[in-house]
Amino acid sequence: MTTTETAPAGTGEHTLAADEALLQLGRELKSTGYRFTTVTPETHARVNRRPGNATARTLRDVLGWSRPFAEGVLPATIVDLLRAADAVEPHGDGLWRSRVRFSSYDDELFVHSAFPTDAPDSVFFGPDTYRMADAASAHAAGRAGSTRRAVDIGCGTGAGAIAVAKRAPQAEVFAVDINDNALRYARINAALAGVGDRVRPTASNLLDGVDGAFDLIISNPPFMIDPAGRTYRDGGGPDGNDLSLTIIDVAAERLAPGGSLVLFSGCGIVEGHDPLRAAAAERLEGTGLAWDYREVDPDVYDEELDGEAYARAERIAVVLLTATRPR
Repeated sequence: MTTTETAPAGTGEHTLAADEALLQLGRELKSTGYRFTTVTPETHARVNRRPGNATARTLRDVLGWSRPFAEGVLPATIVDLLRAADAVEPHGDGLWRSRVRFSSYDDELFVHSAFPTDAPDSVFFGPDTYRMADAASAHAAGRAGSTRRAVDIGCGTGAGAIAVAKRAPQAEVFAVDINDNALRYARINAALAGVGDRVRPTASNLLDGVDGAFDLIISNPPFMIDPAGRTYRDGGGPDGNDLSLTIIDVAAERLAPGGSLVLFSGCGIVEGHDPLRAAAAERLEGTGLAWDYREVDPDVYDEELDGEAYARAERIAVVLLTATRPR
């Protein structure tokens, strides 16, 4: 690397200095005009397998495509900030690799885990993040004046919470997660977006760690059937829907009058039947909530259909459920 031959030893704990270095790295990337749209893991792997893509040639290759890089590829300023954040590691044969990625959304940058996201505490960002945050943004913009208290359940990078905070400037927005790494990145991303004073990353299992009612509850929970049981990916239950259904139950208890749930999820469709829709209808019956359910994309993650977990599914759809309590 540019300044030394060894990477800093990881302690397993992130210091305030490391967090500040990641924040400064995000600001430096913004100043250079850096942008990167994160694709699905399958697309990411395919692009990286192309001839010539084994190692990085540009900043986007390193911090977007997660490709190993040689000395001299990155500006010294970027290297120094990666080192200060303990976010770079040796990759063999004199190469190095960033432990983080930065992705673009809504004219902001978001730090998240490097590809591939195999670790149990990985913080994922991808196409579903864009879809969920778009839905949350549209809902928040349509009722900006009436949203005083909002929460993003399973916030990950905090993209949804930040999108809401930008459109409801008077709102207190909680970003809750059980993953300490997610809370760390959400805190950094909120500061990078200039809403760090109004987005409150909070350790919480669903809403157990926060009190009171909410005008807006948003969530993009894990919804896949994941044989590896990775927390950021596995939705629980035989259809991957347990967590989504639990969030519906929690929202029915904690929505304020006039408050809304915006739930972005997904489900394997079996012989034309959507088990999530059917189960959601049962959960919502008798709650008094007015709700709507629609497919956002009817066919995603087609590679999963080759696995045993989705052997009965004809397709996997991503869906949007909104539920509102009357005033």
